[in-house]
Amino acid sequence: MTKARVDHYTSVAIVLHWLIAALVIGLIIAGLSMTKIDALPRALRFEMIQMHKSIGLTVLALTLARVIWRLSHRPPPLPVAMPAWQKTVSTLTHGAFYVLLLALPVSGYLMVSASAWGVPTFYFGVIEVPHFPGFAELTPEAKKPIEGLFKETHEILAFGAIALVVLHVGAALRHHFVDKDAVLTRMAPWLRAR
Repeated sequence: MTKARVDHYTSVAIVLHWLIAALVIGLIIAGLSMTKIDALPRALRFEMIQMHKSIGLTVLALTLARVIWRLSHRPPPLPVAMPAWQKTVSTLTHGAFYVLLLALPVSGYLMVSASAWGVPTFYFGVIEVPHFPGFAELTPEAKKPIEGLFKETHEILAFGAIALVVLHVGAALRHHFVDKDAVLTRMAPWLRAR
């Protein structure tokens, strides 16, 4: 396992973190606005849903890359003065983020695959992503409860992600402005340590 610099994460980890963060925030905003999507013209709805699916698949791919990178590159240590309970919460929060960033796109993909509508997914309008095997053979009546299960799972995971984002950002800002330690600057080395 390669060790990162003592004071911050590797450049690859930093780029993946901020790219995934920006995409996830965009997906959250789009996902919340999709509750009113029925009022939009059909063609615009199709484009919005295709974009949401494409960005979700991108987050899945980037998260897999981040997990692989993380397994081979140790993060910088947390401050020695940080209480043990905060270190535990930090570890659990990061683990939960990885689980959610993998489970959210997978649940969305399974939801779309089980949909009775059978709408194809086009990755950024270019590559058709096949539905999960086995769903196409099911009747619309058989698909409905499966789609409902994955839709509910996707929504619950999305609200879990929102809660984790709020916790994560709040903790990072608290460390930077209240505790005045280097926790935030480990992932944002362009900021000056307070």
